[in-house]
Amino acid sequence: MKVTVDDDRCRGHGVCLGLCPEVFELTDYGYAEVTVTDVPEQHEQAVRDAEQACPERAITIE
Repeated sequence: MKVTVDDDRCRGHGVCLGLCPEVFELTDYGYAEVTVTDVPEQHEQAVRDAEQACPERAITIE
């Protein structure tokens, strides 16, 4: 599984980081970014939860 964050849509709510800090972090400017190339299987559900919970719909799963 691959996941991306749309920089233009992210507003830095941090919901993704709260749900899956193993995959997401906030930049120095307070916006989310993905820290892994491929999401480990044990974190896939948390990433799906983050995608659904993102208020800006900035997360995309491939």
